[in-house]
Amino acid sequence: MTARSFEKDYQINGDNFERSYKETISGFKTWEDAGHAEDWVIIPKNMGTHLSINETCLSTGEVYTILSNKEAHGRKGCLVAIVKGTKAKEVTSVLKKIPEAVRLLVEEVTLDFSDSMHQIVSVCFPKALITLDRFHHQQFCLEALQEIRIGHRREVMTEVANAKDDFRAMIKDLIKSGKPLVDAEGNPTRSNAAYHPERLKNNETKAELLMRSKYLLMVSPEKWTPSQRERAEILFELYPDIEMAYSLTHSLRMIFAQKCDKEAGRKSIKKWYAKVGEFDNKAFNDIAAAMYDREDEILNYFVNRSTNASAESLNAKIKDFRAQLTGVIDKKFFIFRLVNIFG
Repeated sequence: MTARSFEKDYQINGDNFERSYKETISGFKTWEDAGHAEDWVIIPKNMGTHLSINETCLSTGEVYTILSNKEAHGRKGCLVAIVKGTKAKEVTSVLKKIPEAVRLLVEEVTLDFSDSMHQIVSVCFPKALITLDRFHHQQFCLEALQEIRIGHRREVMTEVANAKDDFRAMIKDLIKSGKPLVDAEGNPTRSNAAYHPERLKNNETKAELLMRSKYLLMVSPEKWTPSQRERAEILFELYPDIEMAYSLTHSLRMIFAQKCDKEAGRKSIKKWYAKVGEFDNKAFNDIAAAMYDREDEILNYFVNRSTNASAESLNAKIKDFRAQLTGVIDKKFFIFRLVNIFG
């Protein structure tokens, strides 16, 4: 609650209360971690066997590494450590303050594809299973798919712009020559002096089709409405590369949706690689190459079906809290409040 809203709801001077809360009520002045809070805070008692690690921006672009306990589900007790920066050496030196015996009990850590996060986990939790978040590669595929769609839309917009220029030039020539303007049936008219792009069977232009297809390409076919299904059929007929990219994106989603063991997942991924090779699109080739390089850690998803969603959720909550405060003025006090809420 902000000072202004507190004053409105309780008829108390919000600024005075905010100052009193910070200086006296909250316990901030006697907080034992205050001396190093802007650099790091660790809460060893919140350690668990299954952790997530992620990075978040607290204020003015400064990035912090956050270690959290999955078992707390983003509620109080989930925050294990918050460390300024993402450099592996610096974060590792802080996390090693947690007793080694406790760190060796960690069974699994989920993370994104950051090399620094990978180094941190490898050094600090040597016995833990490293599971790379499968949603990141799905997101990479979605972005590659949308880029293909956007590329086609740019081409269509260029074609439309060129056609308009040609049409205007033709109209000017007709006007100069004194010839009458005619409609589609050959009837004289001056109101027809505008370019009208071709409309498809669903009454959309190609530009409209490509613009309105953004959402349907992000979801499974069973979630399409009848109009979206019709739009998809036209889209895939006109642009086979979009259909192939969508098929690859959807099939990767389905691979991770299946309930199978790690080896069955590996076989499915190898078939997916082959389809990517047939498509021969640079973006998808790069995604497949990155997956191949870290394949075993990606496939660890099938061991416990773990993702980094809990870390992303905590990240979202921190950003929402920061937004409620309309920014962070006192970073140390902000971290203190995070520790009280999530620690």
